[in-house]
Amino acid sequence: MDIAVIGSNMVDLIAYITRMPAEGETVEAPDFKMGCGGKGANQAVAAARLGAEVLMLTRVGNDIFADNTIENFRANGIDTLYILKSPASSGVAPIFVDPESHNSIIIVKGANKLLSAADIANAAADIRRCKLIVLQLEIPTETVYAAVRFGVDNGIPVLLNPAPAQPDLVLEKVKACEFIVPNETELSLLTGMPVDSADDIRNAAAALRDAGVKNVIVTLGKRGALWLAADGTEQHFPPVNVAAKDTTGAGDAFIGCFSTVYVKTGDVARAITAANHYAADSVTRLGTQTSYADREAFTRLYPDFAEI
Repeated sequence: MDIAVIGSNMVDLIAYITRMPAEGETVEAPDFKMGCGGKGANQAVAAARLGAEVLMLTRVGNDIFADNTIENFRANGIDTLYILKSPASSGVAPIFVDPESHNSIIIVKGANKLLSAADIANAAADIRRCKLIVLQLEIPTETVYAAVRFGVDNGIPVLLNPAPAQPDLVLEKVKACEFIVPNETELSLLTGMPVDSADDIRNAAAALRDAGVKNVIVTLGKRGALWLAADGTEQHFPPVNVAAKDTTGAGDAFIGCFSTVYVKTGDVARAITAANHYAADSVTRLGTQTSYADREAFTRLYPDFAEI
């Protein structure tokens, strides 16, 4: 097994809008789509489509969305043994996308709030078989801390995507991660530092590295990505320019691709470069998981992936 994703799943309810309504106003949206999402599920699906063997540990509800979510994991080749049902609603994410492809998202965590350290313990034997643990923050922070401890105790590198940004996240409890991969907003919240310029971003990333994080990778959207490592490596990766239609889920596409390339090659720079291309390709299509290319399609776009 390559990757254990311990995290969230959501049902995406996507409205494509011409503008956000004012308070008390009703406006018509020209299009709507529903699909499977959630940061953990998105990252797992992206990795699986690119050829990684993925175990997903998550909780679904007891409603009409649950079986569809489980079947979606199965259809994408993800191990569903630890997709656990809960006496709660499934997580949902209403998403609003404007004509410039900017998005606003509301999340209702539902059963994701019930994922616990005990669930990690129950899946321990199979998680230990994995080469990388991938985490996000749509599950309880105490569960995230437990997963980080599990990774450290068992010699498994941990990647934390600190999204959505959580003000109660304690850096001391996650600094042992091999990788922390924030965007600018998440980086600012983690460090309490400004990110208004390239120098600000570099300084904030350096603060995370100096706190003990081995690798800090900041995703910068149209400006590419920045990597700072404990060995002194500092490298900016240029963006891949595309005509964006919908940026929803691009960060998760980056994480899924990065994780896949890293576990197969151990090469961080190569993984970031591939992930930049994969995330850029995802924004040329609508939706979250529906925008993620499989291995064959991505290799046609990015021939270097054929060697991974």
